[in-house]
Amino acid sequence: MAEKKKKRVLILGAAGRDFHNFNVFFRDNPEYEVVAFTATQIPDIEGRLYPPELAGELYPNGIPILSEDDMEKIIKEHDIDIVVFAYSDVSHEHVMHLASRAHSAGADFWLLGPKSTMLKSSKPVVAVTAVRTGCGKSQTSRKVAQLLQEMGYKVVAIRHPMPYGDLRKQVVQRFATFEDLDKYECTIEEREEYEPYIERGMVVYAGVDYEKILREAEKEADIILWDGGNNDFPFYEPDLWIVVTDPHRPGHELKYHPGETNFRSADVIIINKIDTANRDDIQKVRENIEKINPNATVIEAASPIFVDKPELIKGKRVLVVEDGPTLTHGGMKYGAGYVAAKKFGAKEIIDPRPYAVGSIVETYKKYPHLDVILPAMGYGKKQIKELEETINRADADVVVMGTPVDLRRFMNLNKPAVRVKYELEEIGQPKLKDVLEEWVKNCEKLKK
Repeated sequence: MAEKKKKRVLILGAAGRDFHNFNVFFRDNPEYEVVAFTATQIPDIEGRLYPPELAGELYPNGIPILSEDDMEKIIKEHDIDIVVFAYSDVSHEHVMHLASRAHSAGADFWLLGPKSTMLKSSKPVVAVTAVRTGCGKSQTSRKVAQLLQEMGYKVVAIRHPMPYGDLRKQVVQRFATFEDLDKYECTIEEREEYEPYIERGMVVYAGVDYEKILREAEKEADIILWDGGNNDFPFYEPDLWIVVTDPHRPGHELKYHPGETNFRSADVIIINKIDTANRDDIQKVRENIEKINPNATVIEAASPIFVDKPELIKGKRVLVVEDGPTLTHGGMKYGAGYVAAKKFGAKEIIDPRPYAVGSIVETYKKYPHLDVILPAMGYGKKQIKELEETINRADADVVVMGTPVDLRRFMNLNKPAVRVKYELEEIGQPKLKDVLEEWVKNCEKLKK
């Protein structure tokens, strides 16, 4: 009897969900041969290798990471049977265009779902995800962690992957001190997510192999907090699933992948930013919840901003630097930094584009909706230096940092800077504390 031919697979990704799907579904599966990954969204991923140390015994030479632009060529040259889509925060239309490209080249098109990719934990898992990048997951995750800590539980956060460096050194990463950020040569995007936990004395894990990460985290946690990336669904099966929506982008909860999956699956839905959103837009989100997920508990919240030295803004020409992913594939034109600059009386918000250098110039070309905001792009040492140079070249009196991380920790800025922070503040009832207390009371895993 002839040996069954392996199905040849191409995984479309962006250095996150794609690696996880491979690890849990394909790595040790003899029915499939993953020929390559492709990359998009994040600069300088393609041309690398998913190393043999991570790829497993079936892949002694590792797996190449190619450009998504060449998808049809790869399918035909390597006789690909199945194209697997595995990244996030893209429109449903974008996903189906990729499906059409795959089909026109002769391949099947797959989306792996929760049953095939979610790992089970022996500890309770609270997951915080969103319908789009920039909804407010970070402040929501911080608030959840704080409340559970106040109840007496040891909470360990696990962050959605951002492995943009040497993958072999990033299999399991544990961050408990600021020195750990330097040890792992973290990018700005990584620091933005890890620093707030470290500032609160918490441990946060990340990396590439999320089964190994989970097993390490379980050793020191009463409760695992899954802090999602973009609008992806969790890598772990949640015992409580909290999803954040943004009425500044009403209707996006039903138009973006896999944010709609989160929206439909949520136990708790937070309508964030209601202090700054249009009333009709808030109502549209409410109506979509009632129509799509009427059993979800709904919490309304604001994300008020706090500035460490607001007097430095008043009457000054300011350069506003915002969280990169929120502005780029998140599609927002501005963030907390812009709001703070307006609120505290900046004389002028300068246009950063004339001062941009290197890859920052390319970012503005790729995302033409950005004009008076500088996205904090920093996916590697070179790009961080280019961002630093752009900031220092800018003809401004003050830098307003709307980034979750303090850029001054690893940049030498030639002008004063103020830091903008934002926290989740529930409005009305119920509050997150009420929801978490009720969940803790009924959580079987916590009773063991």
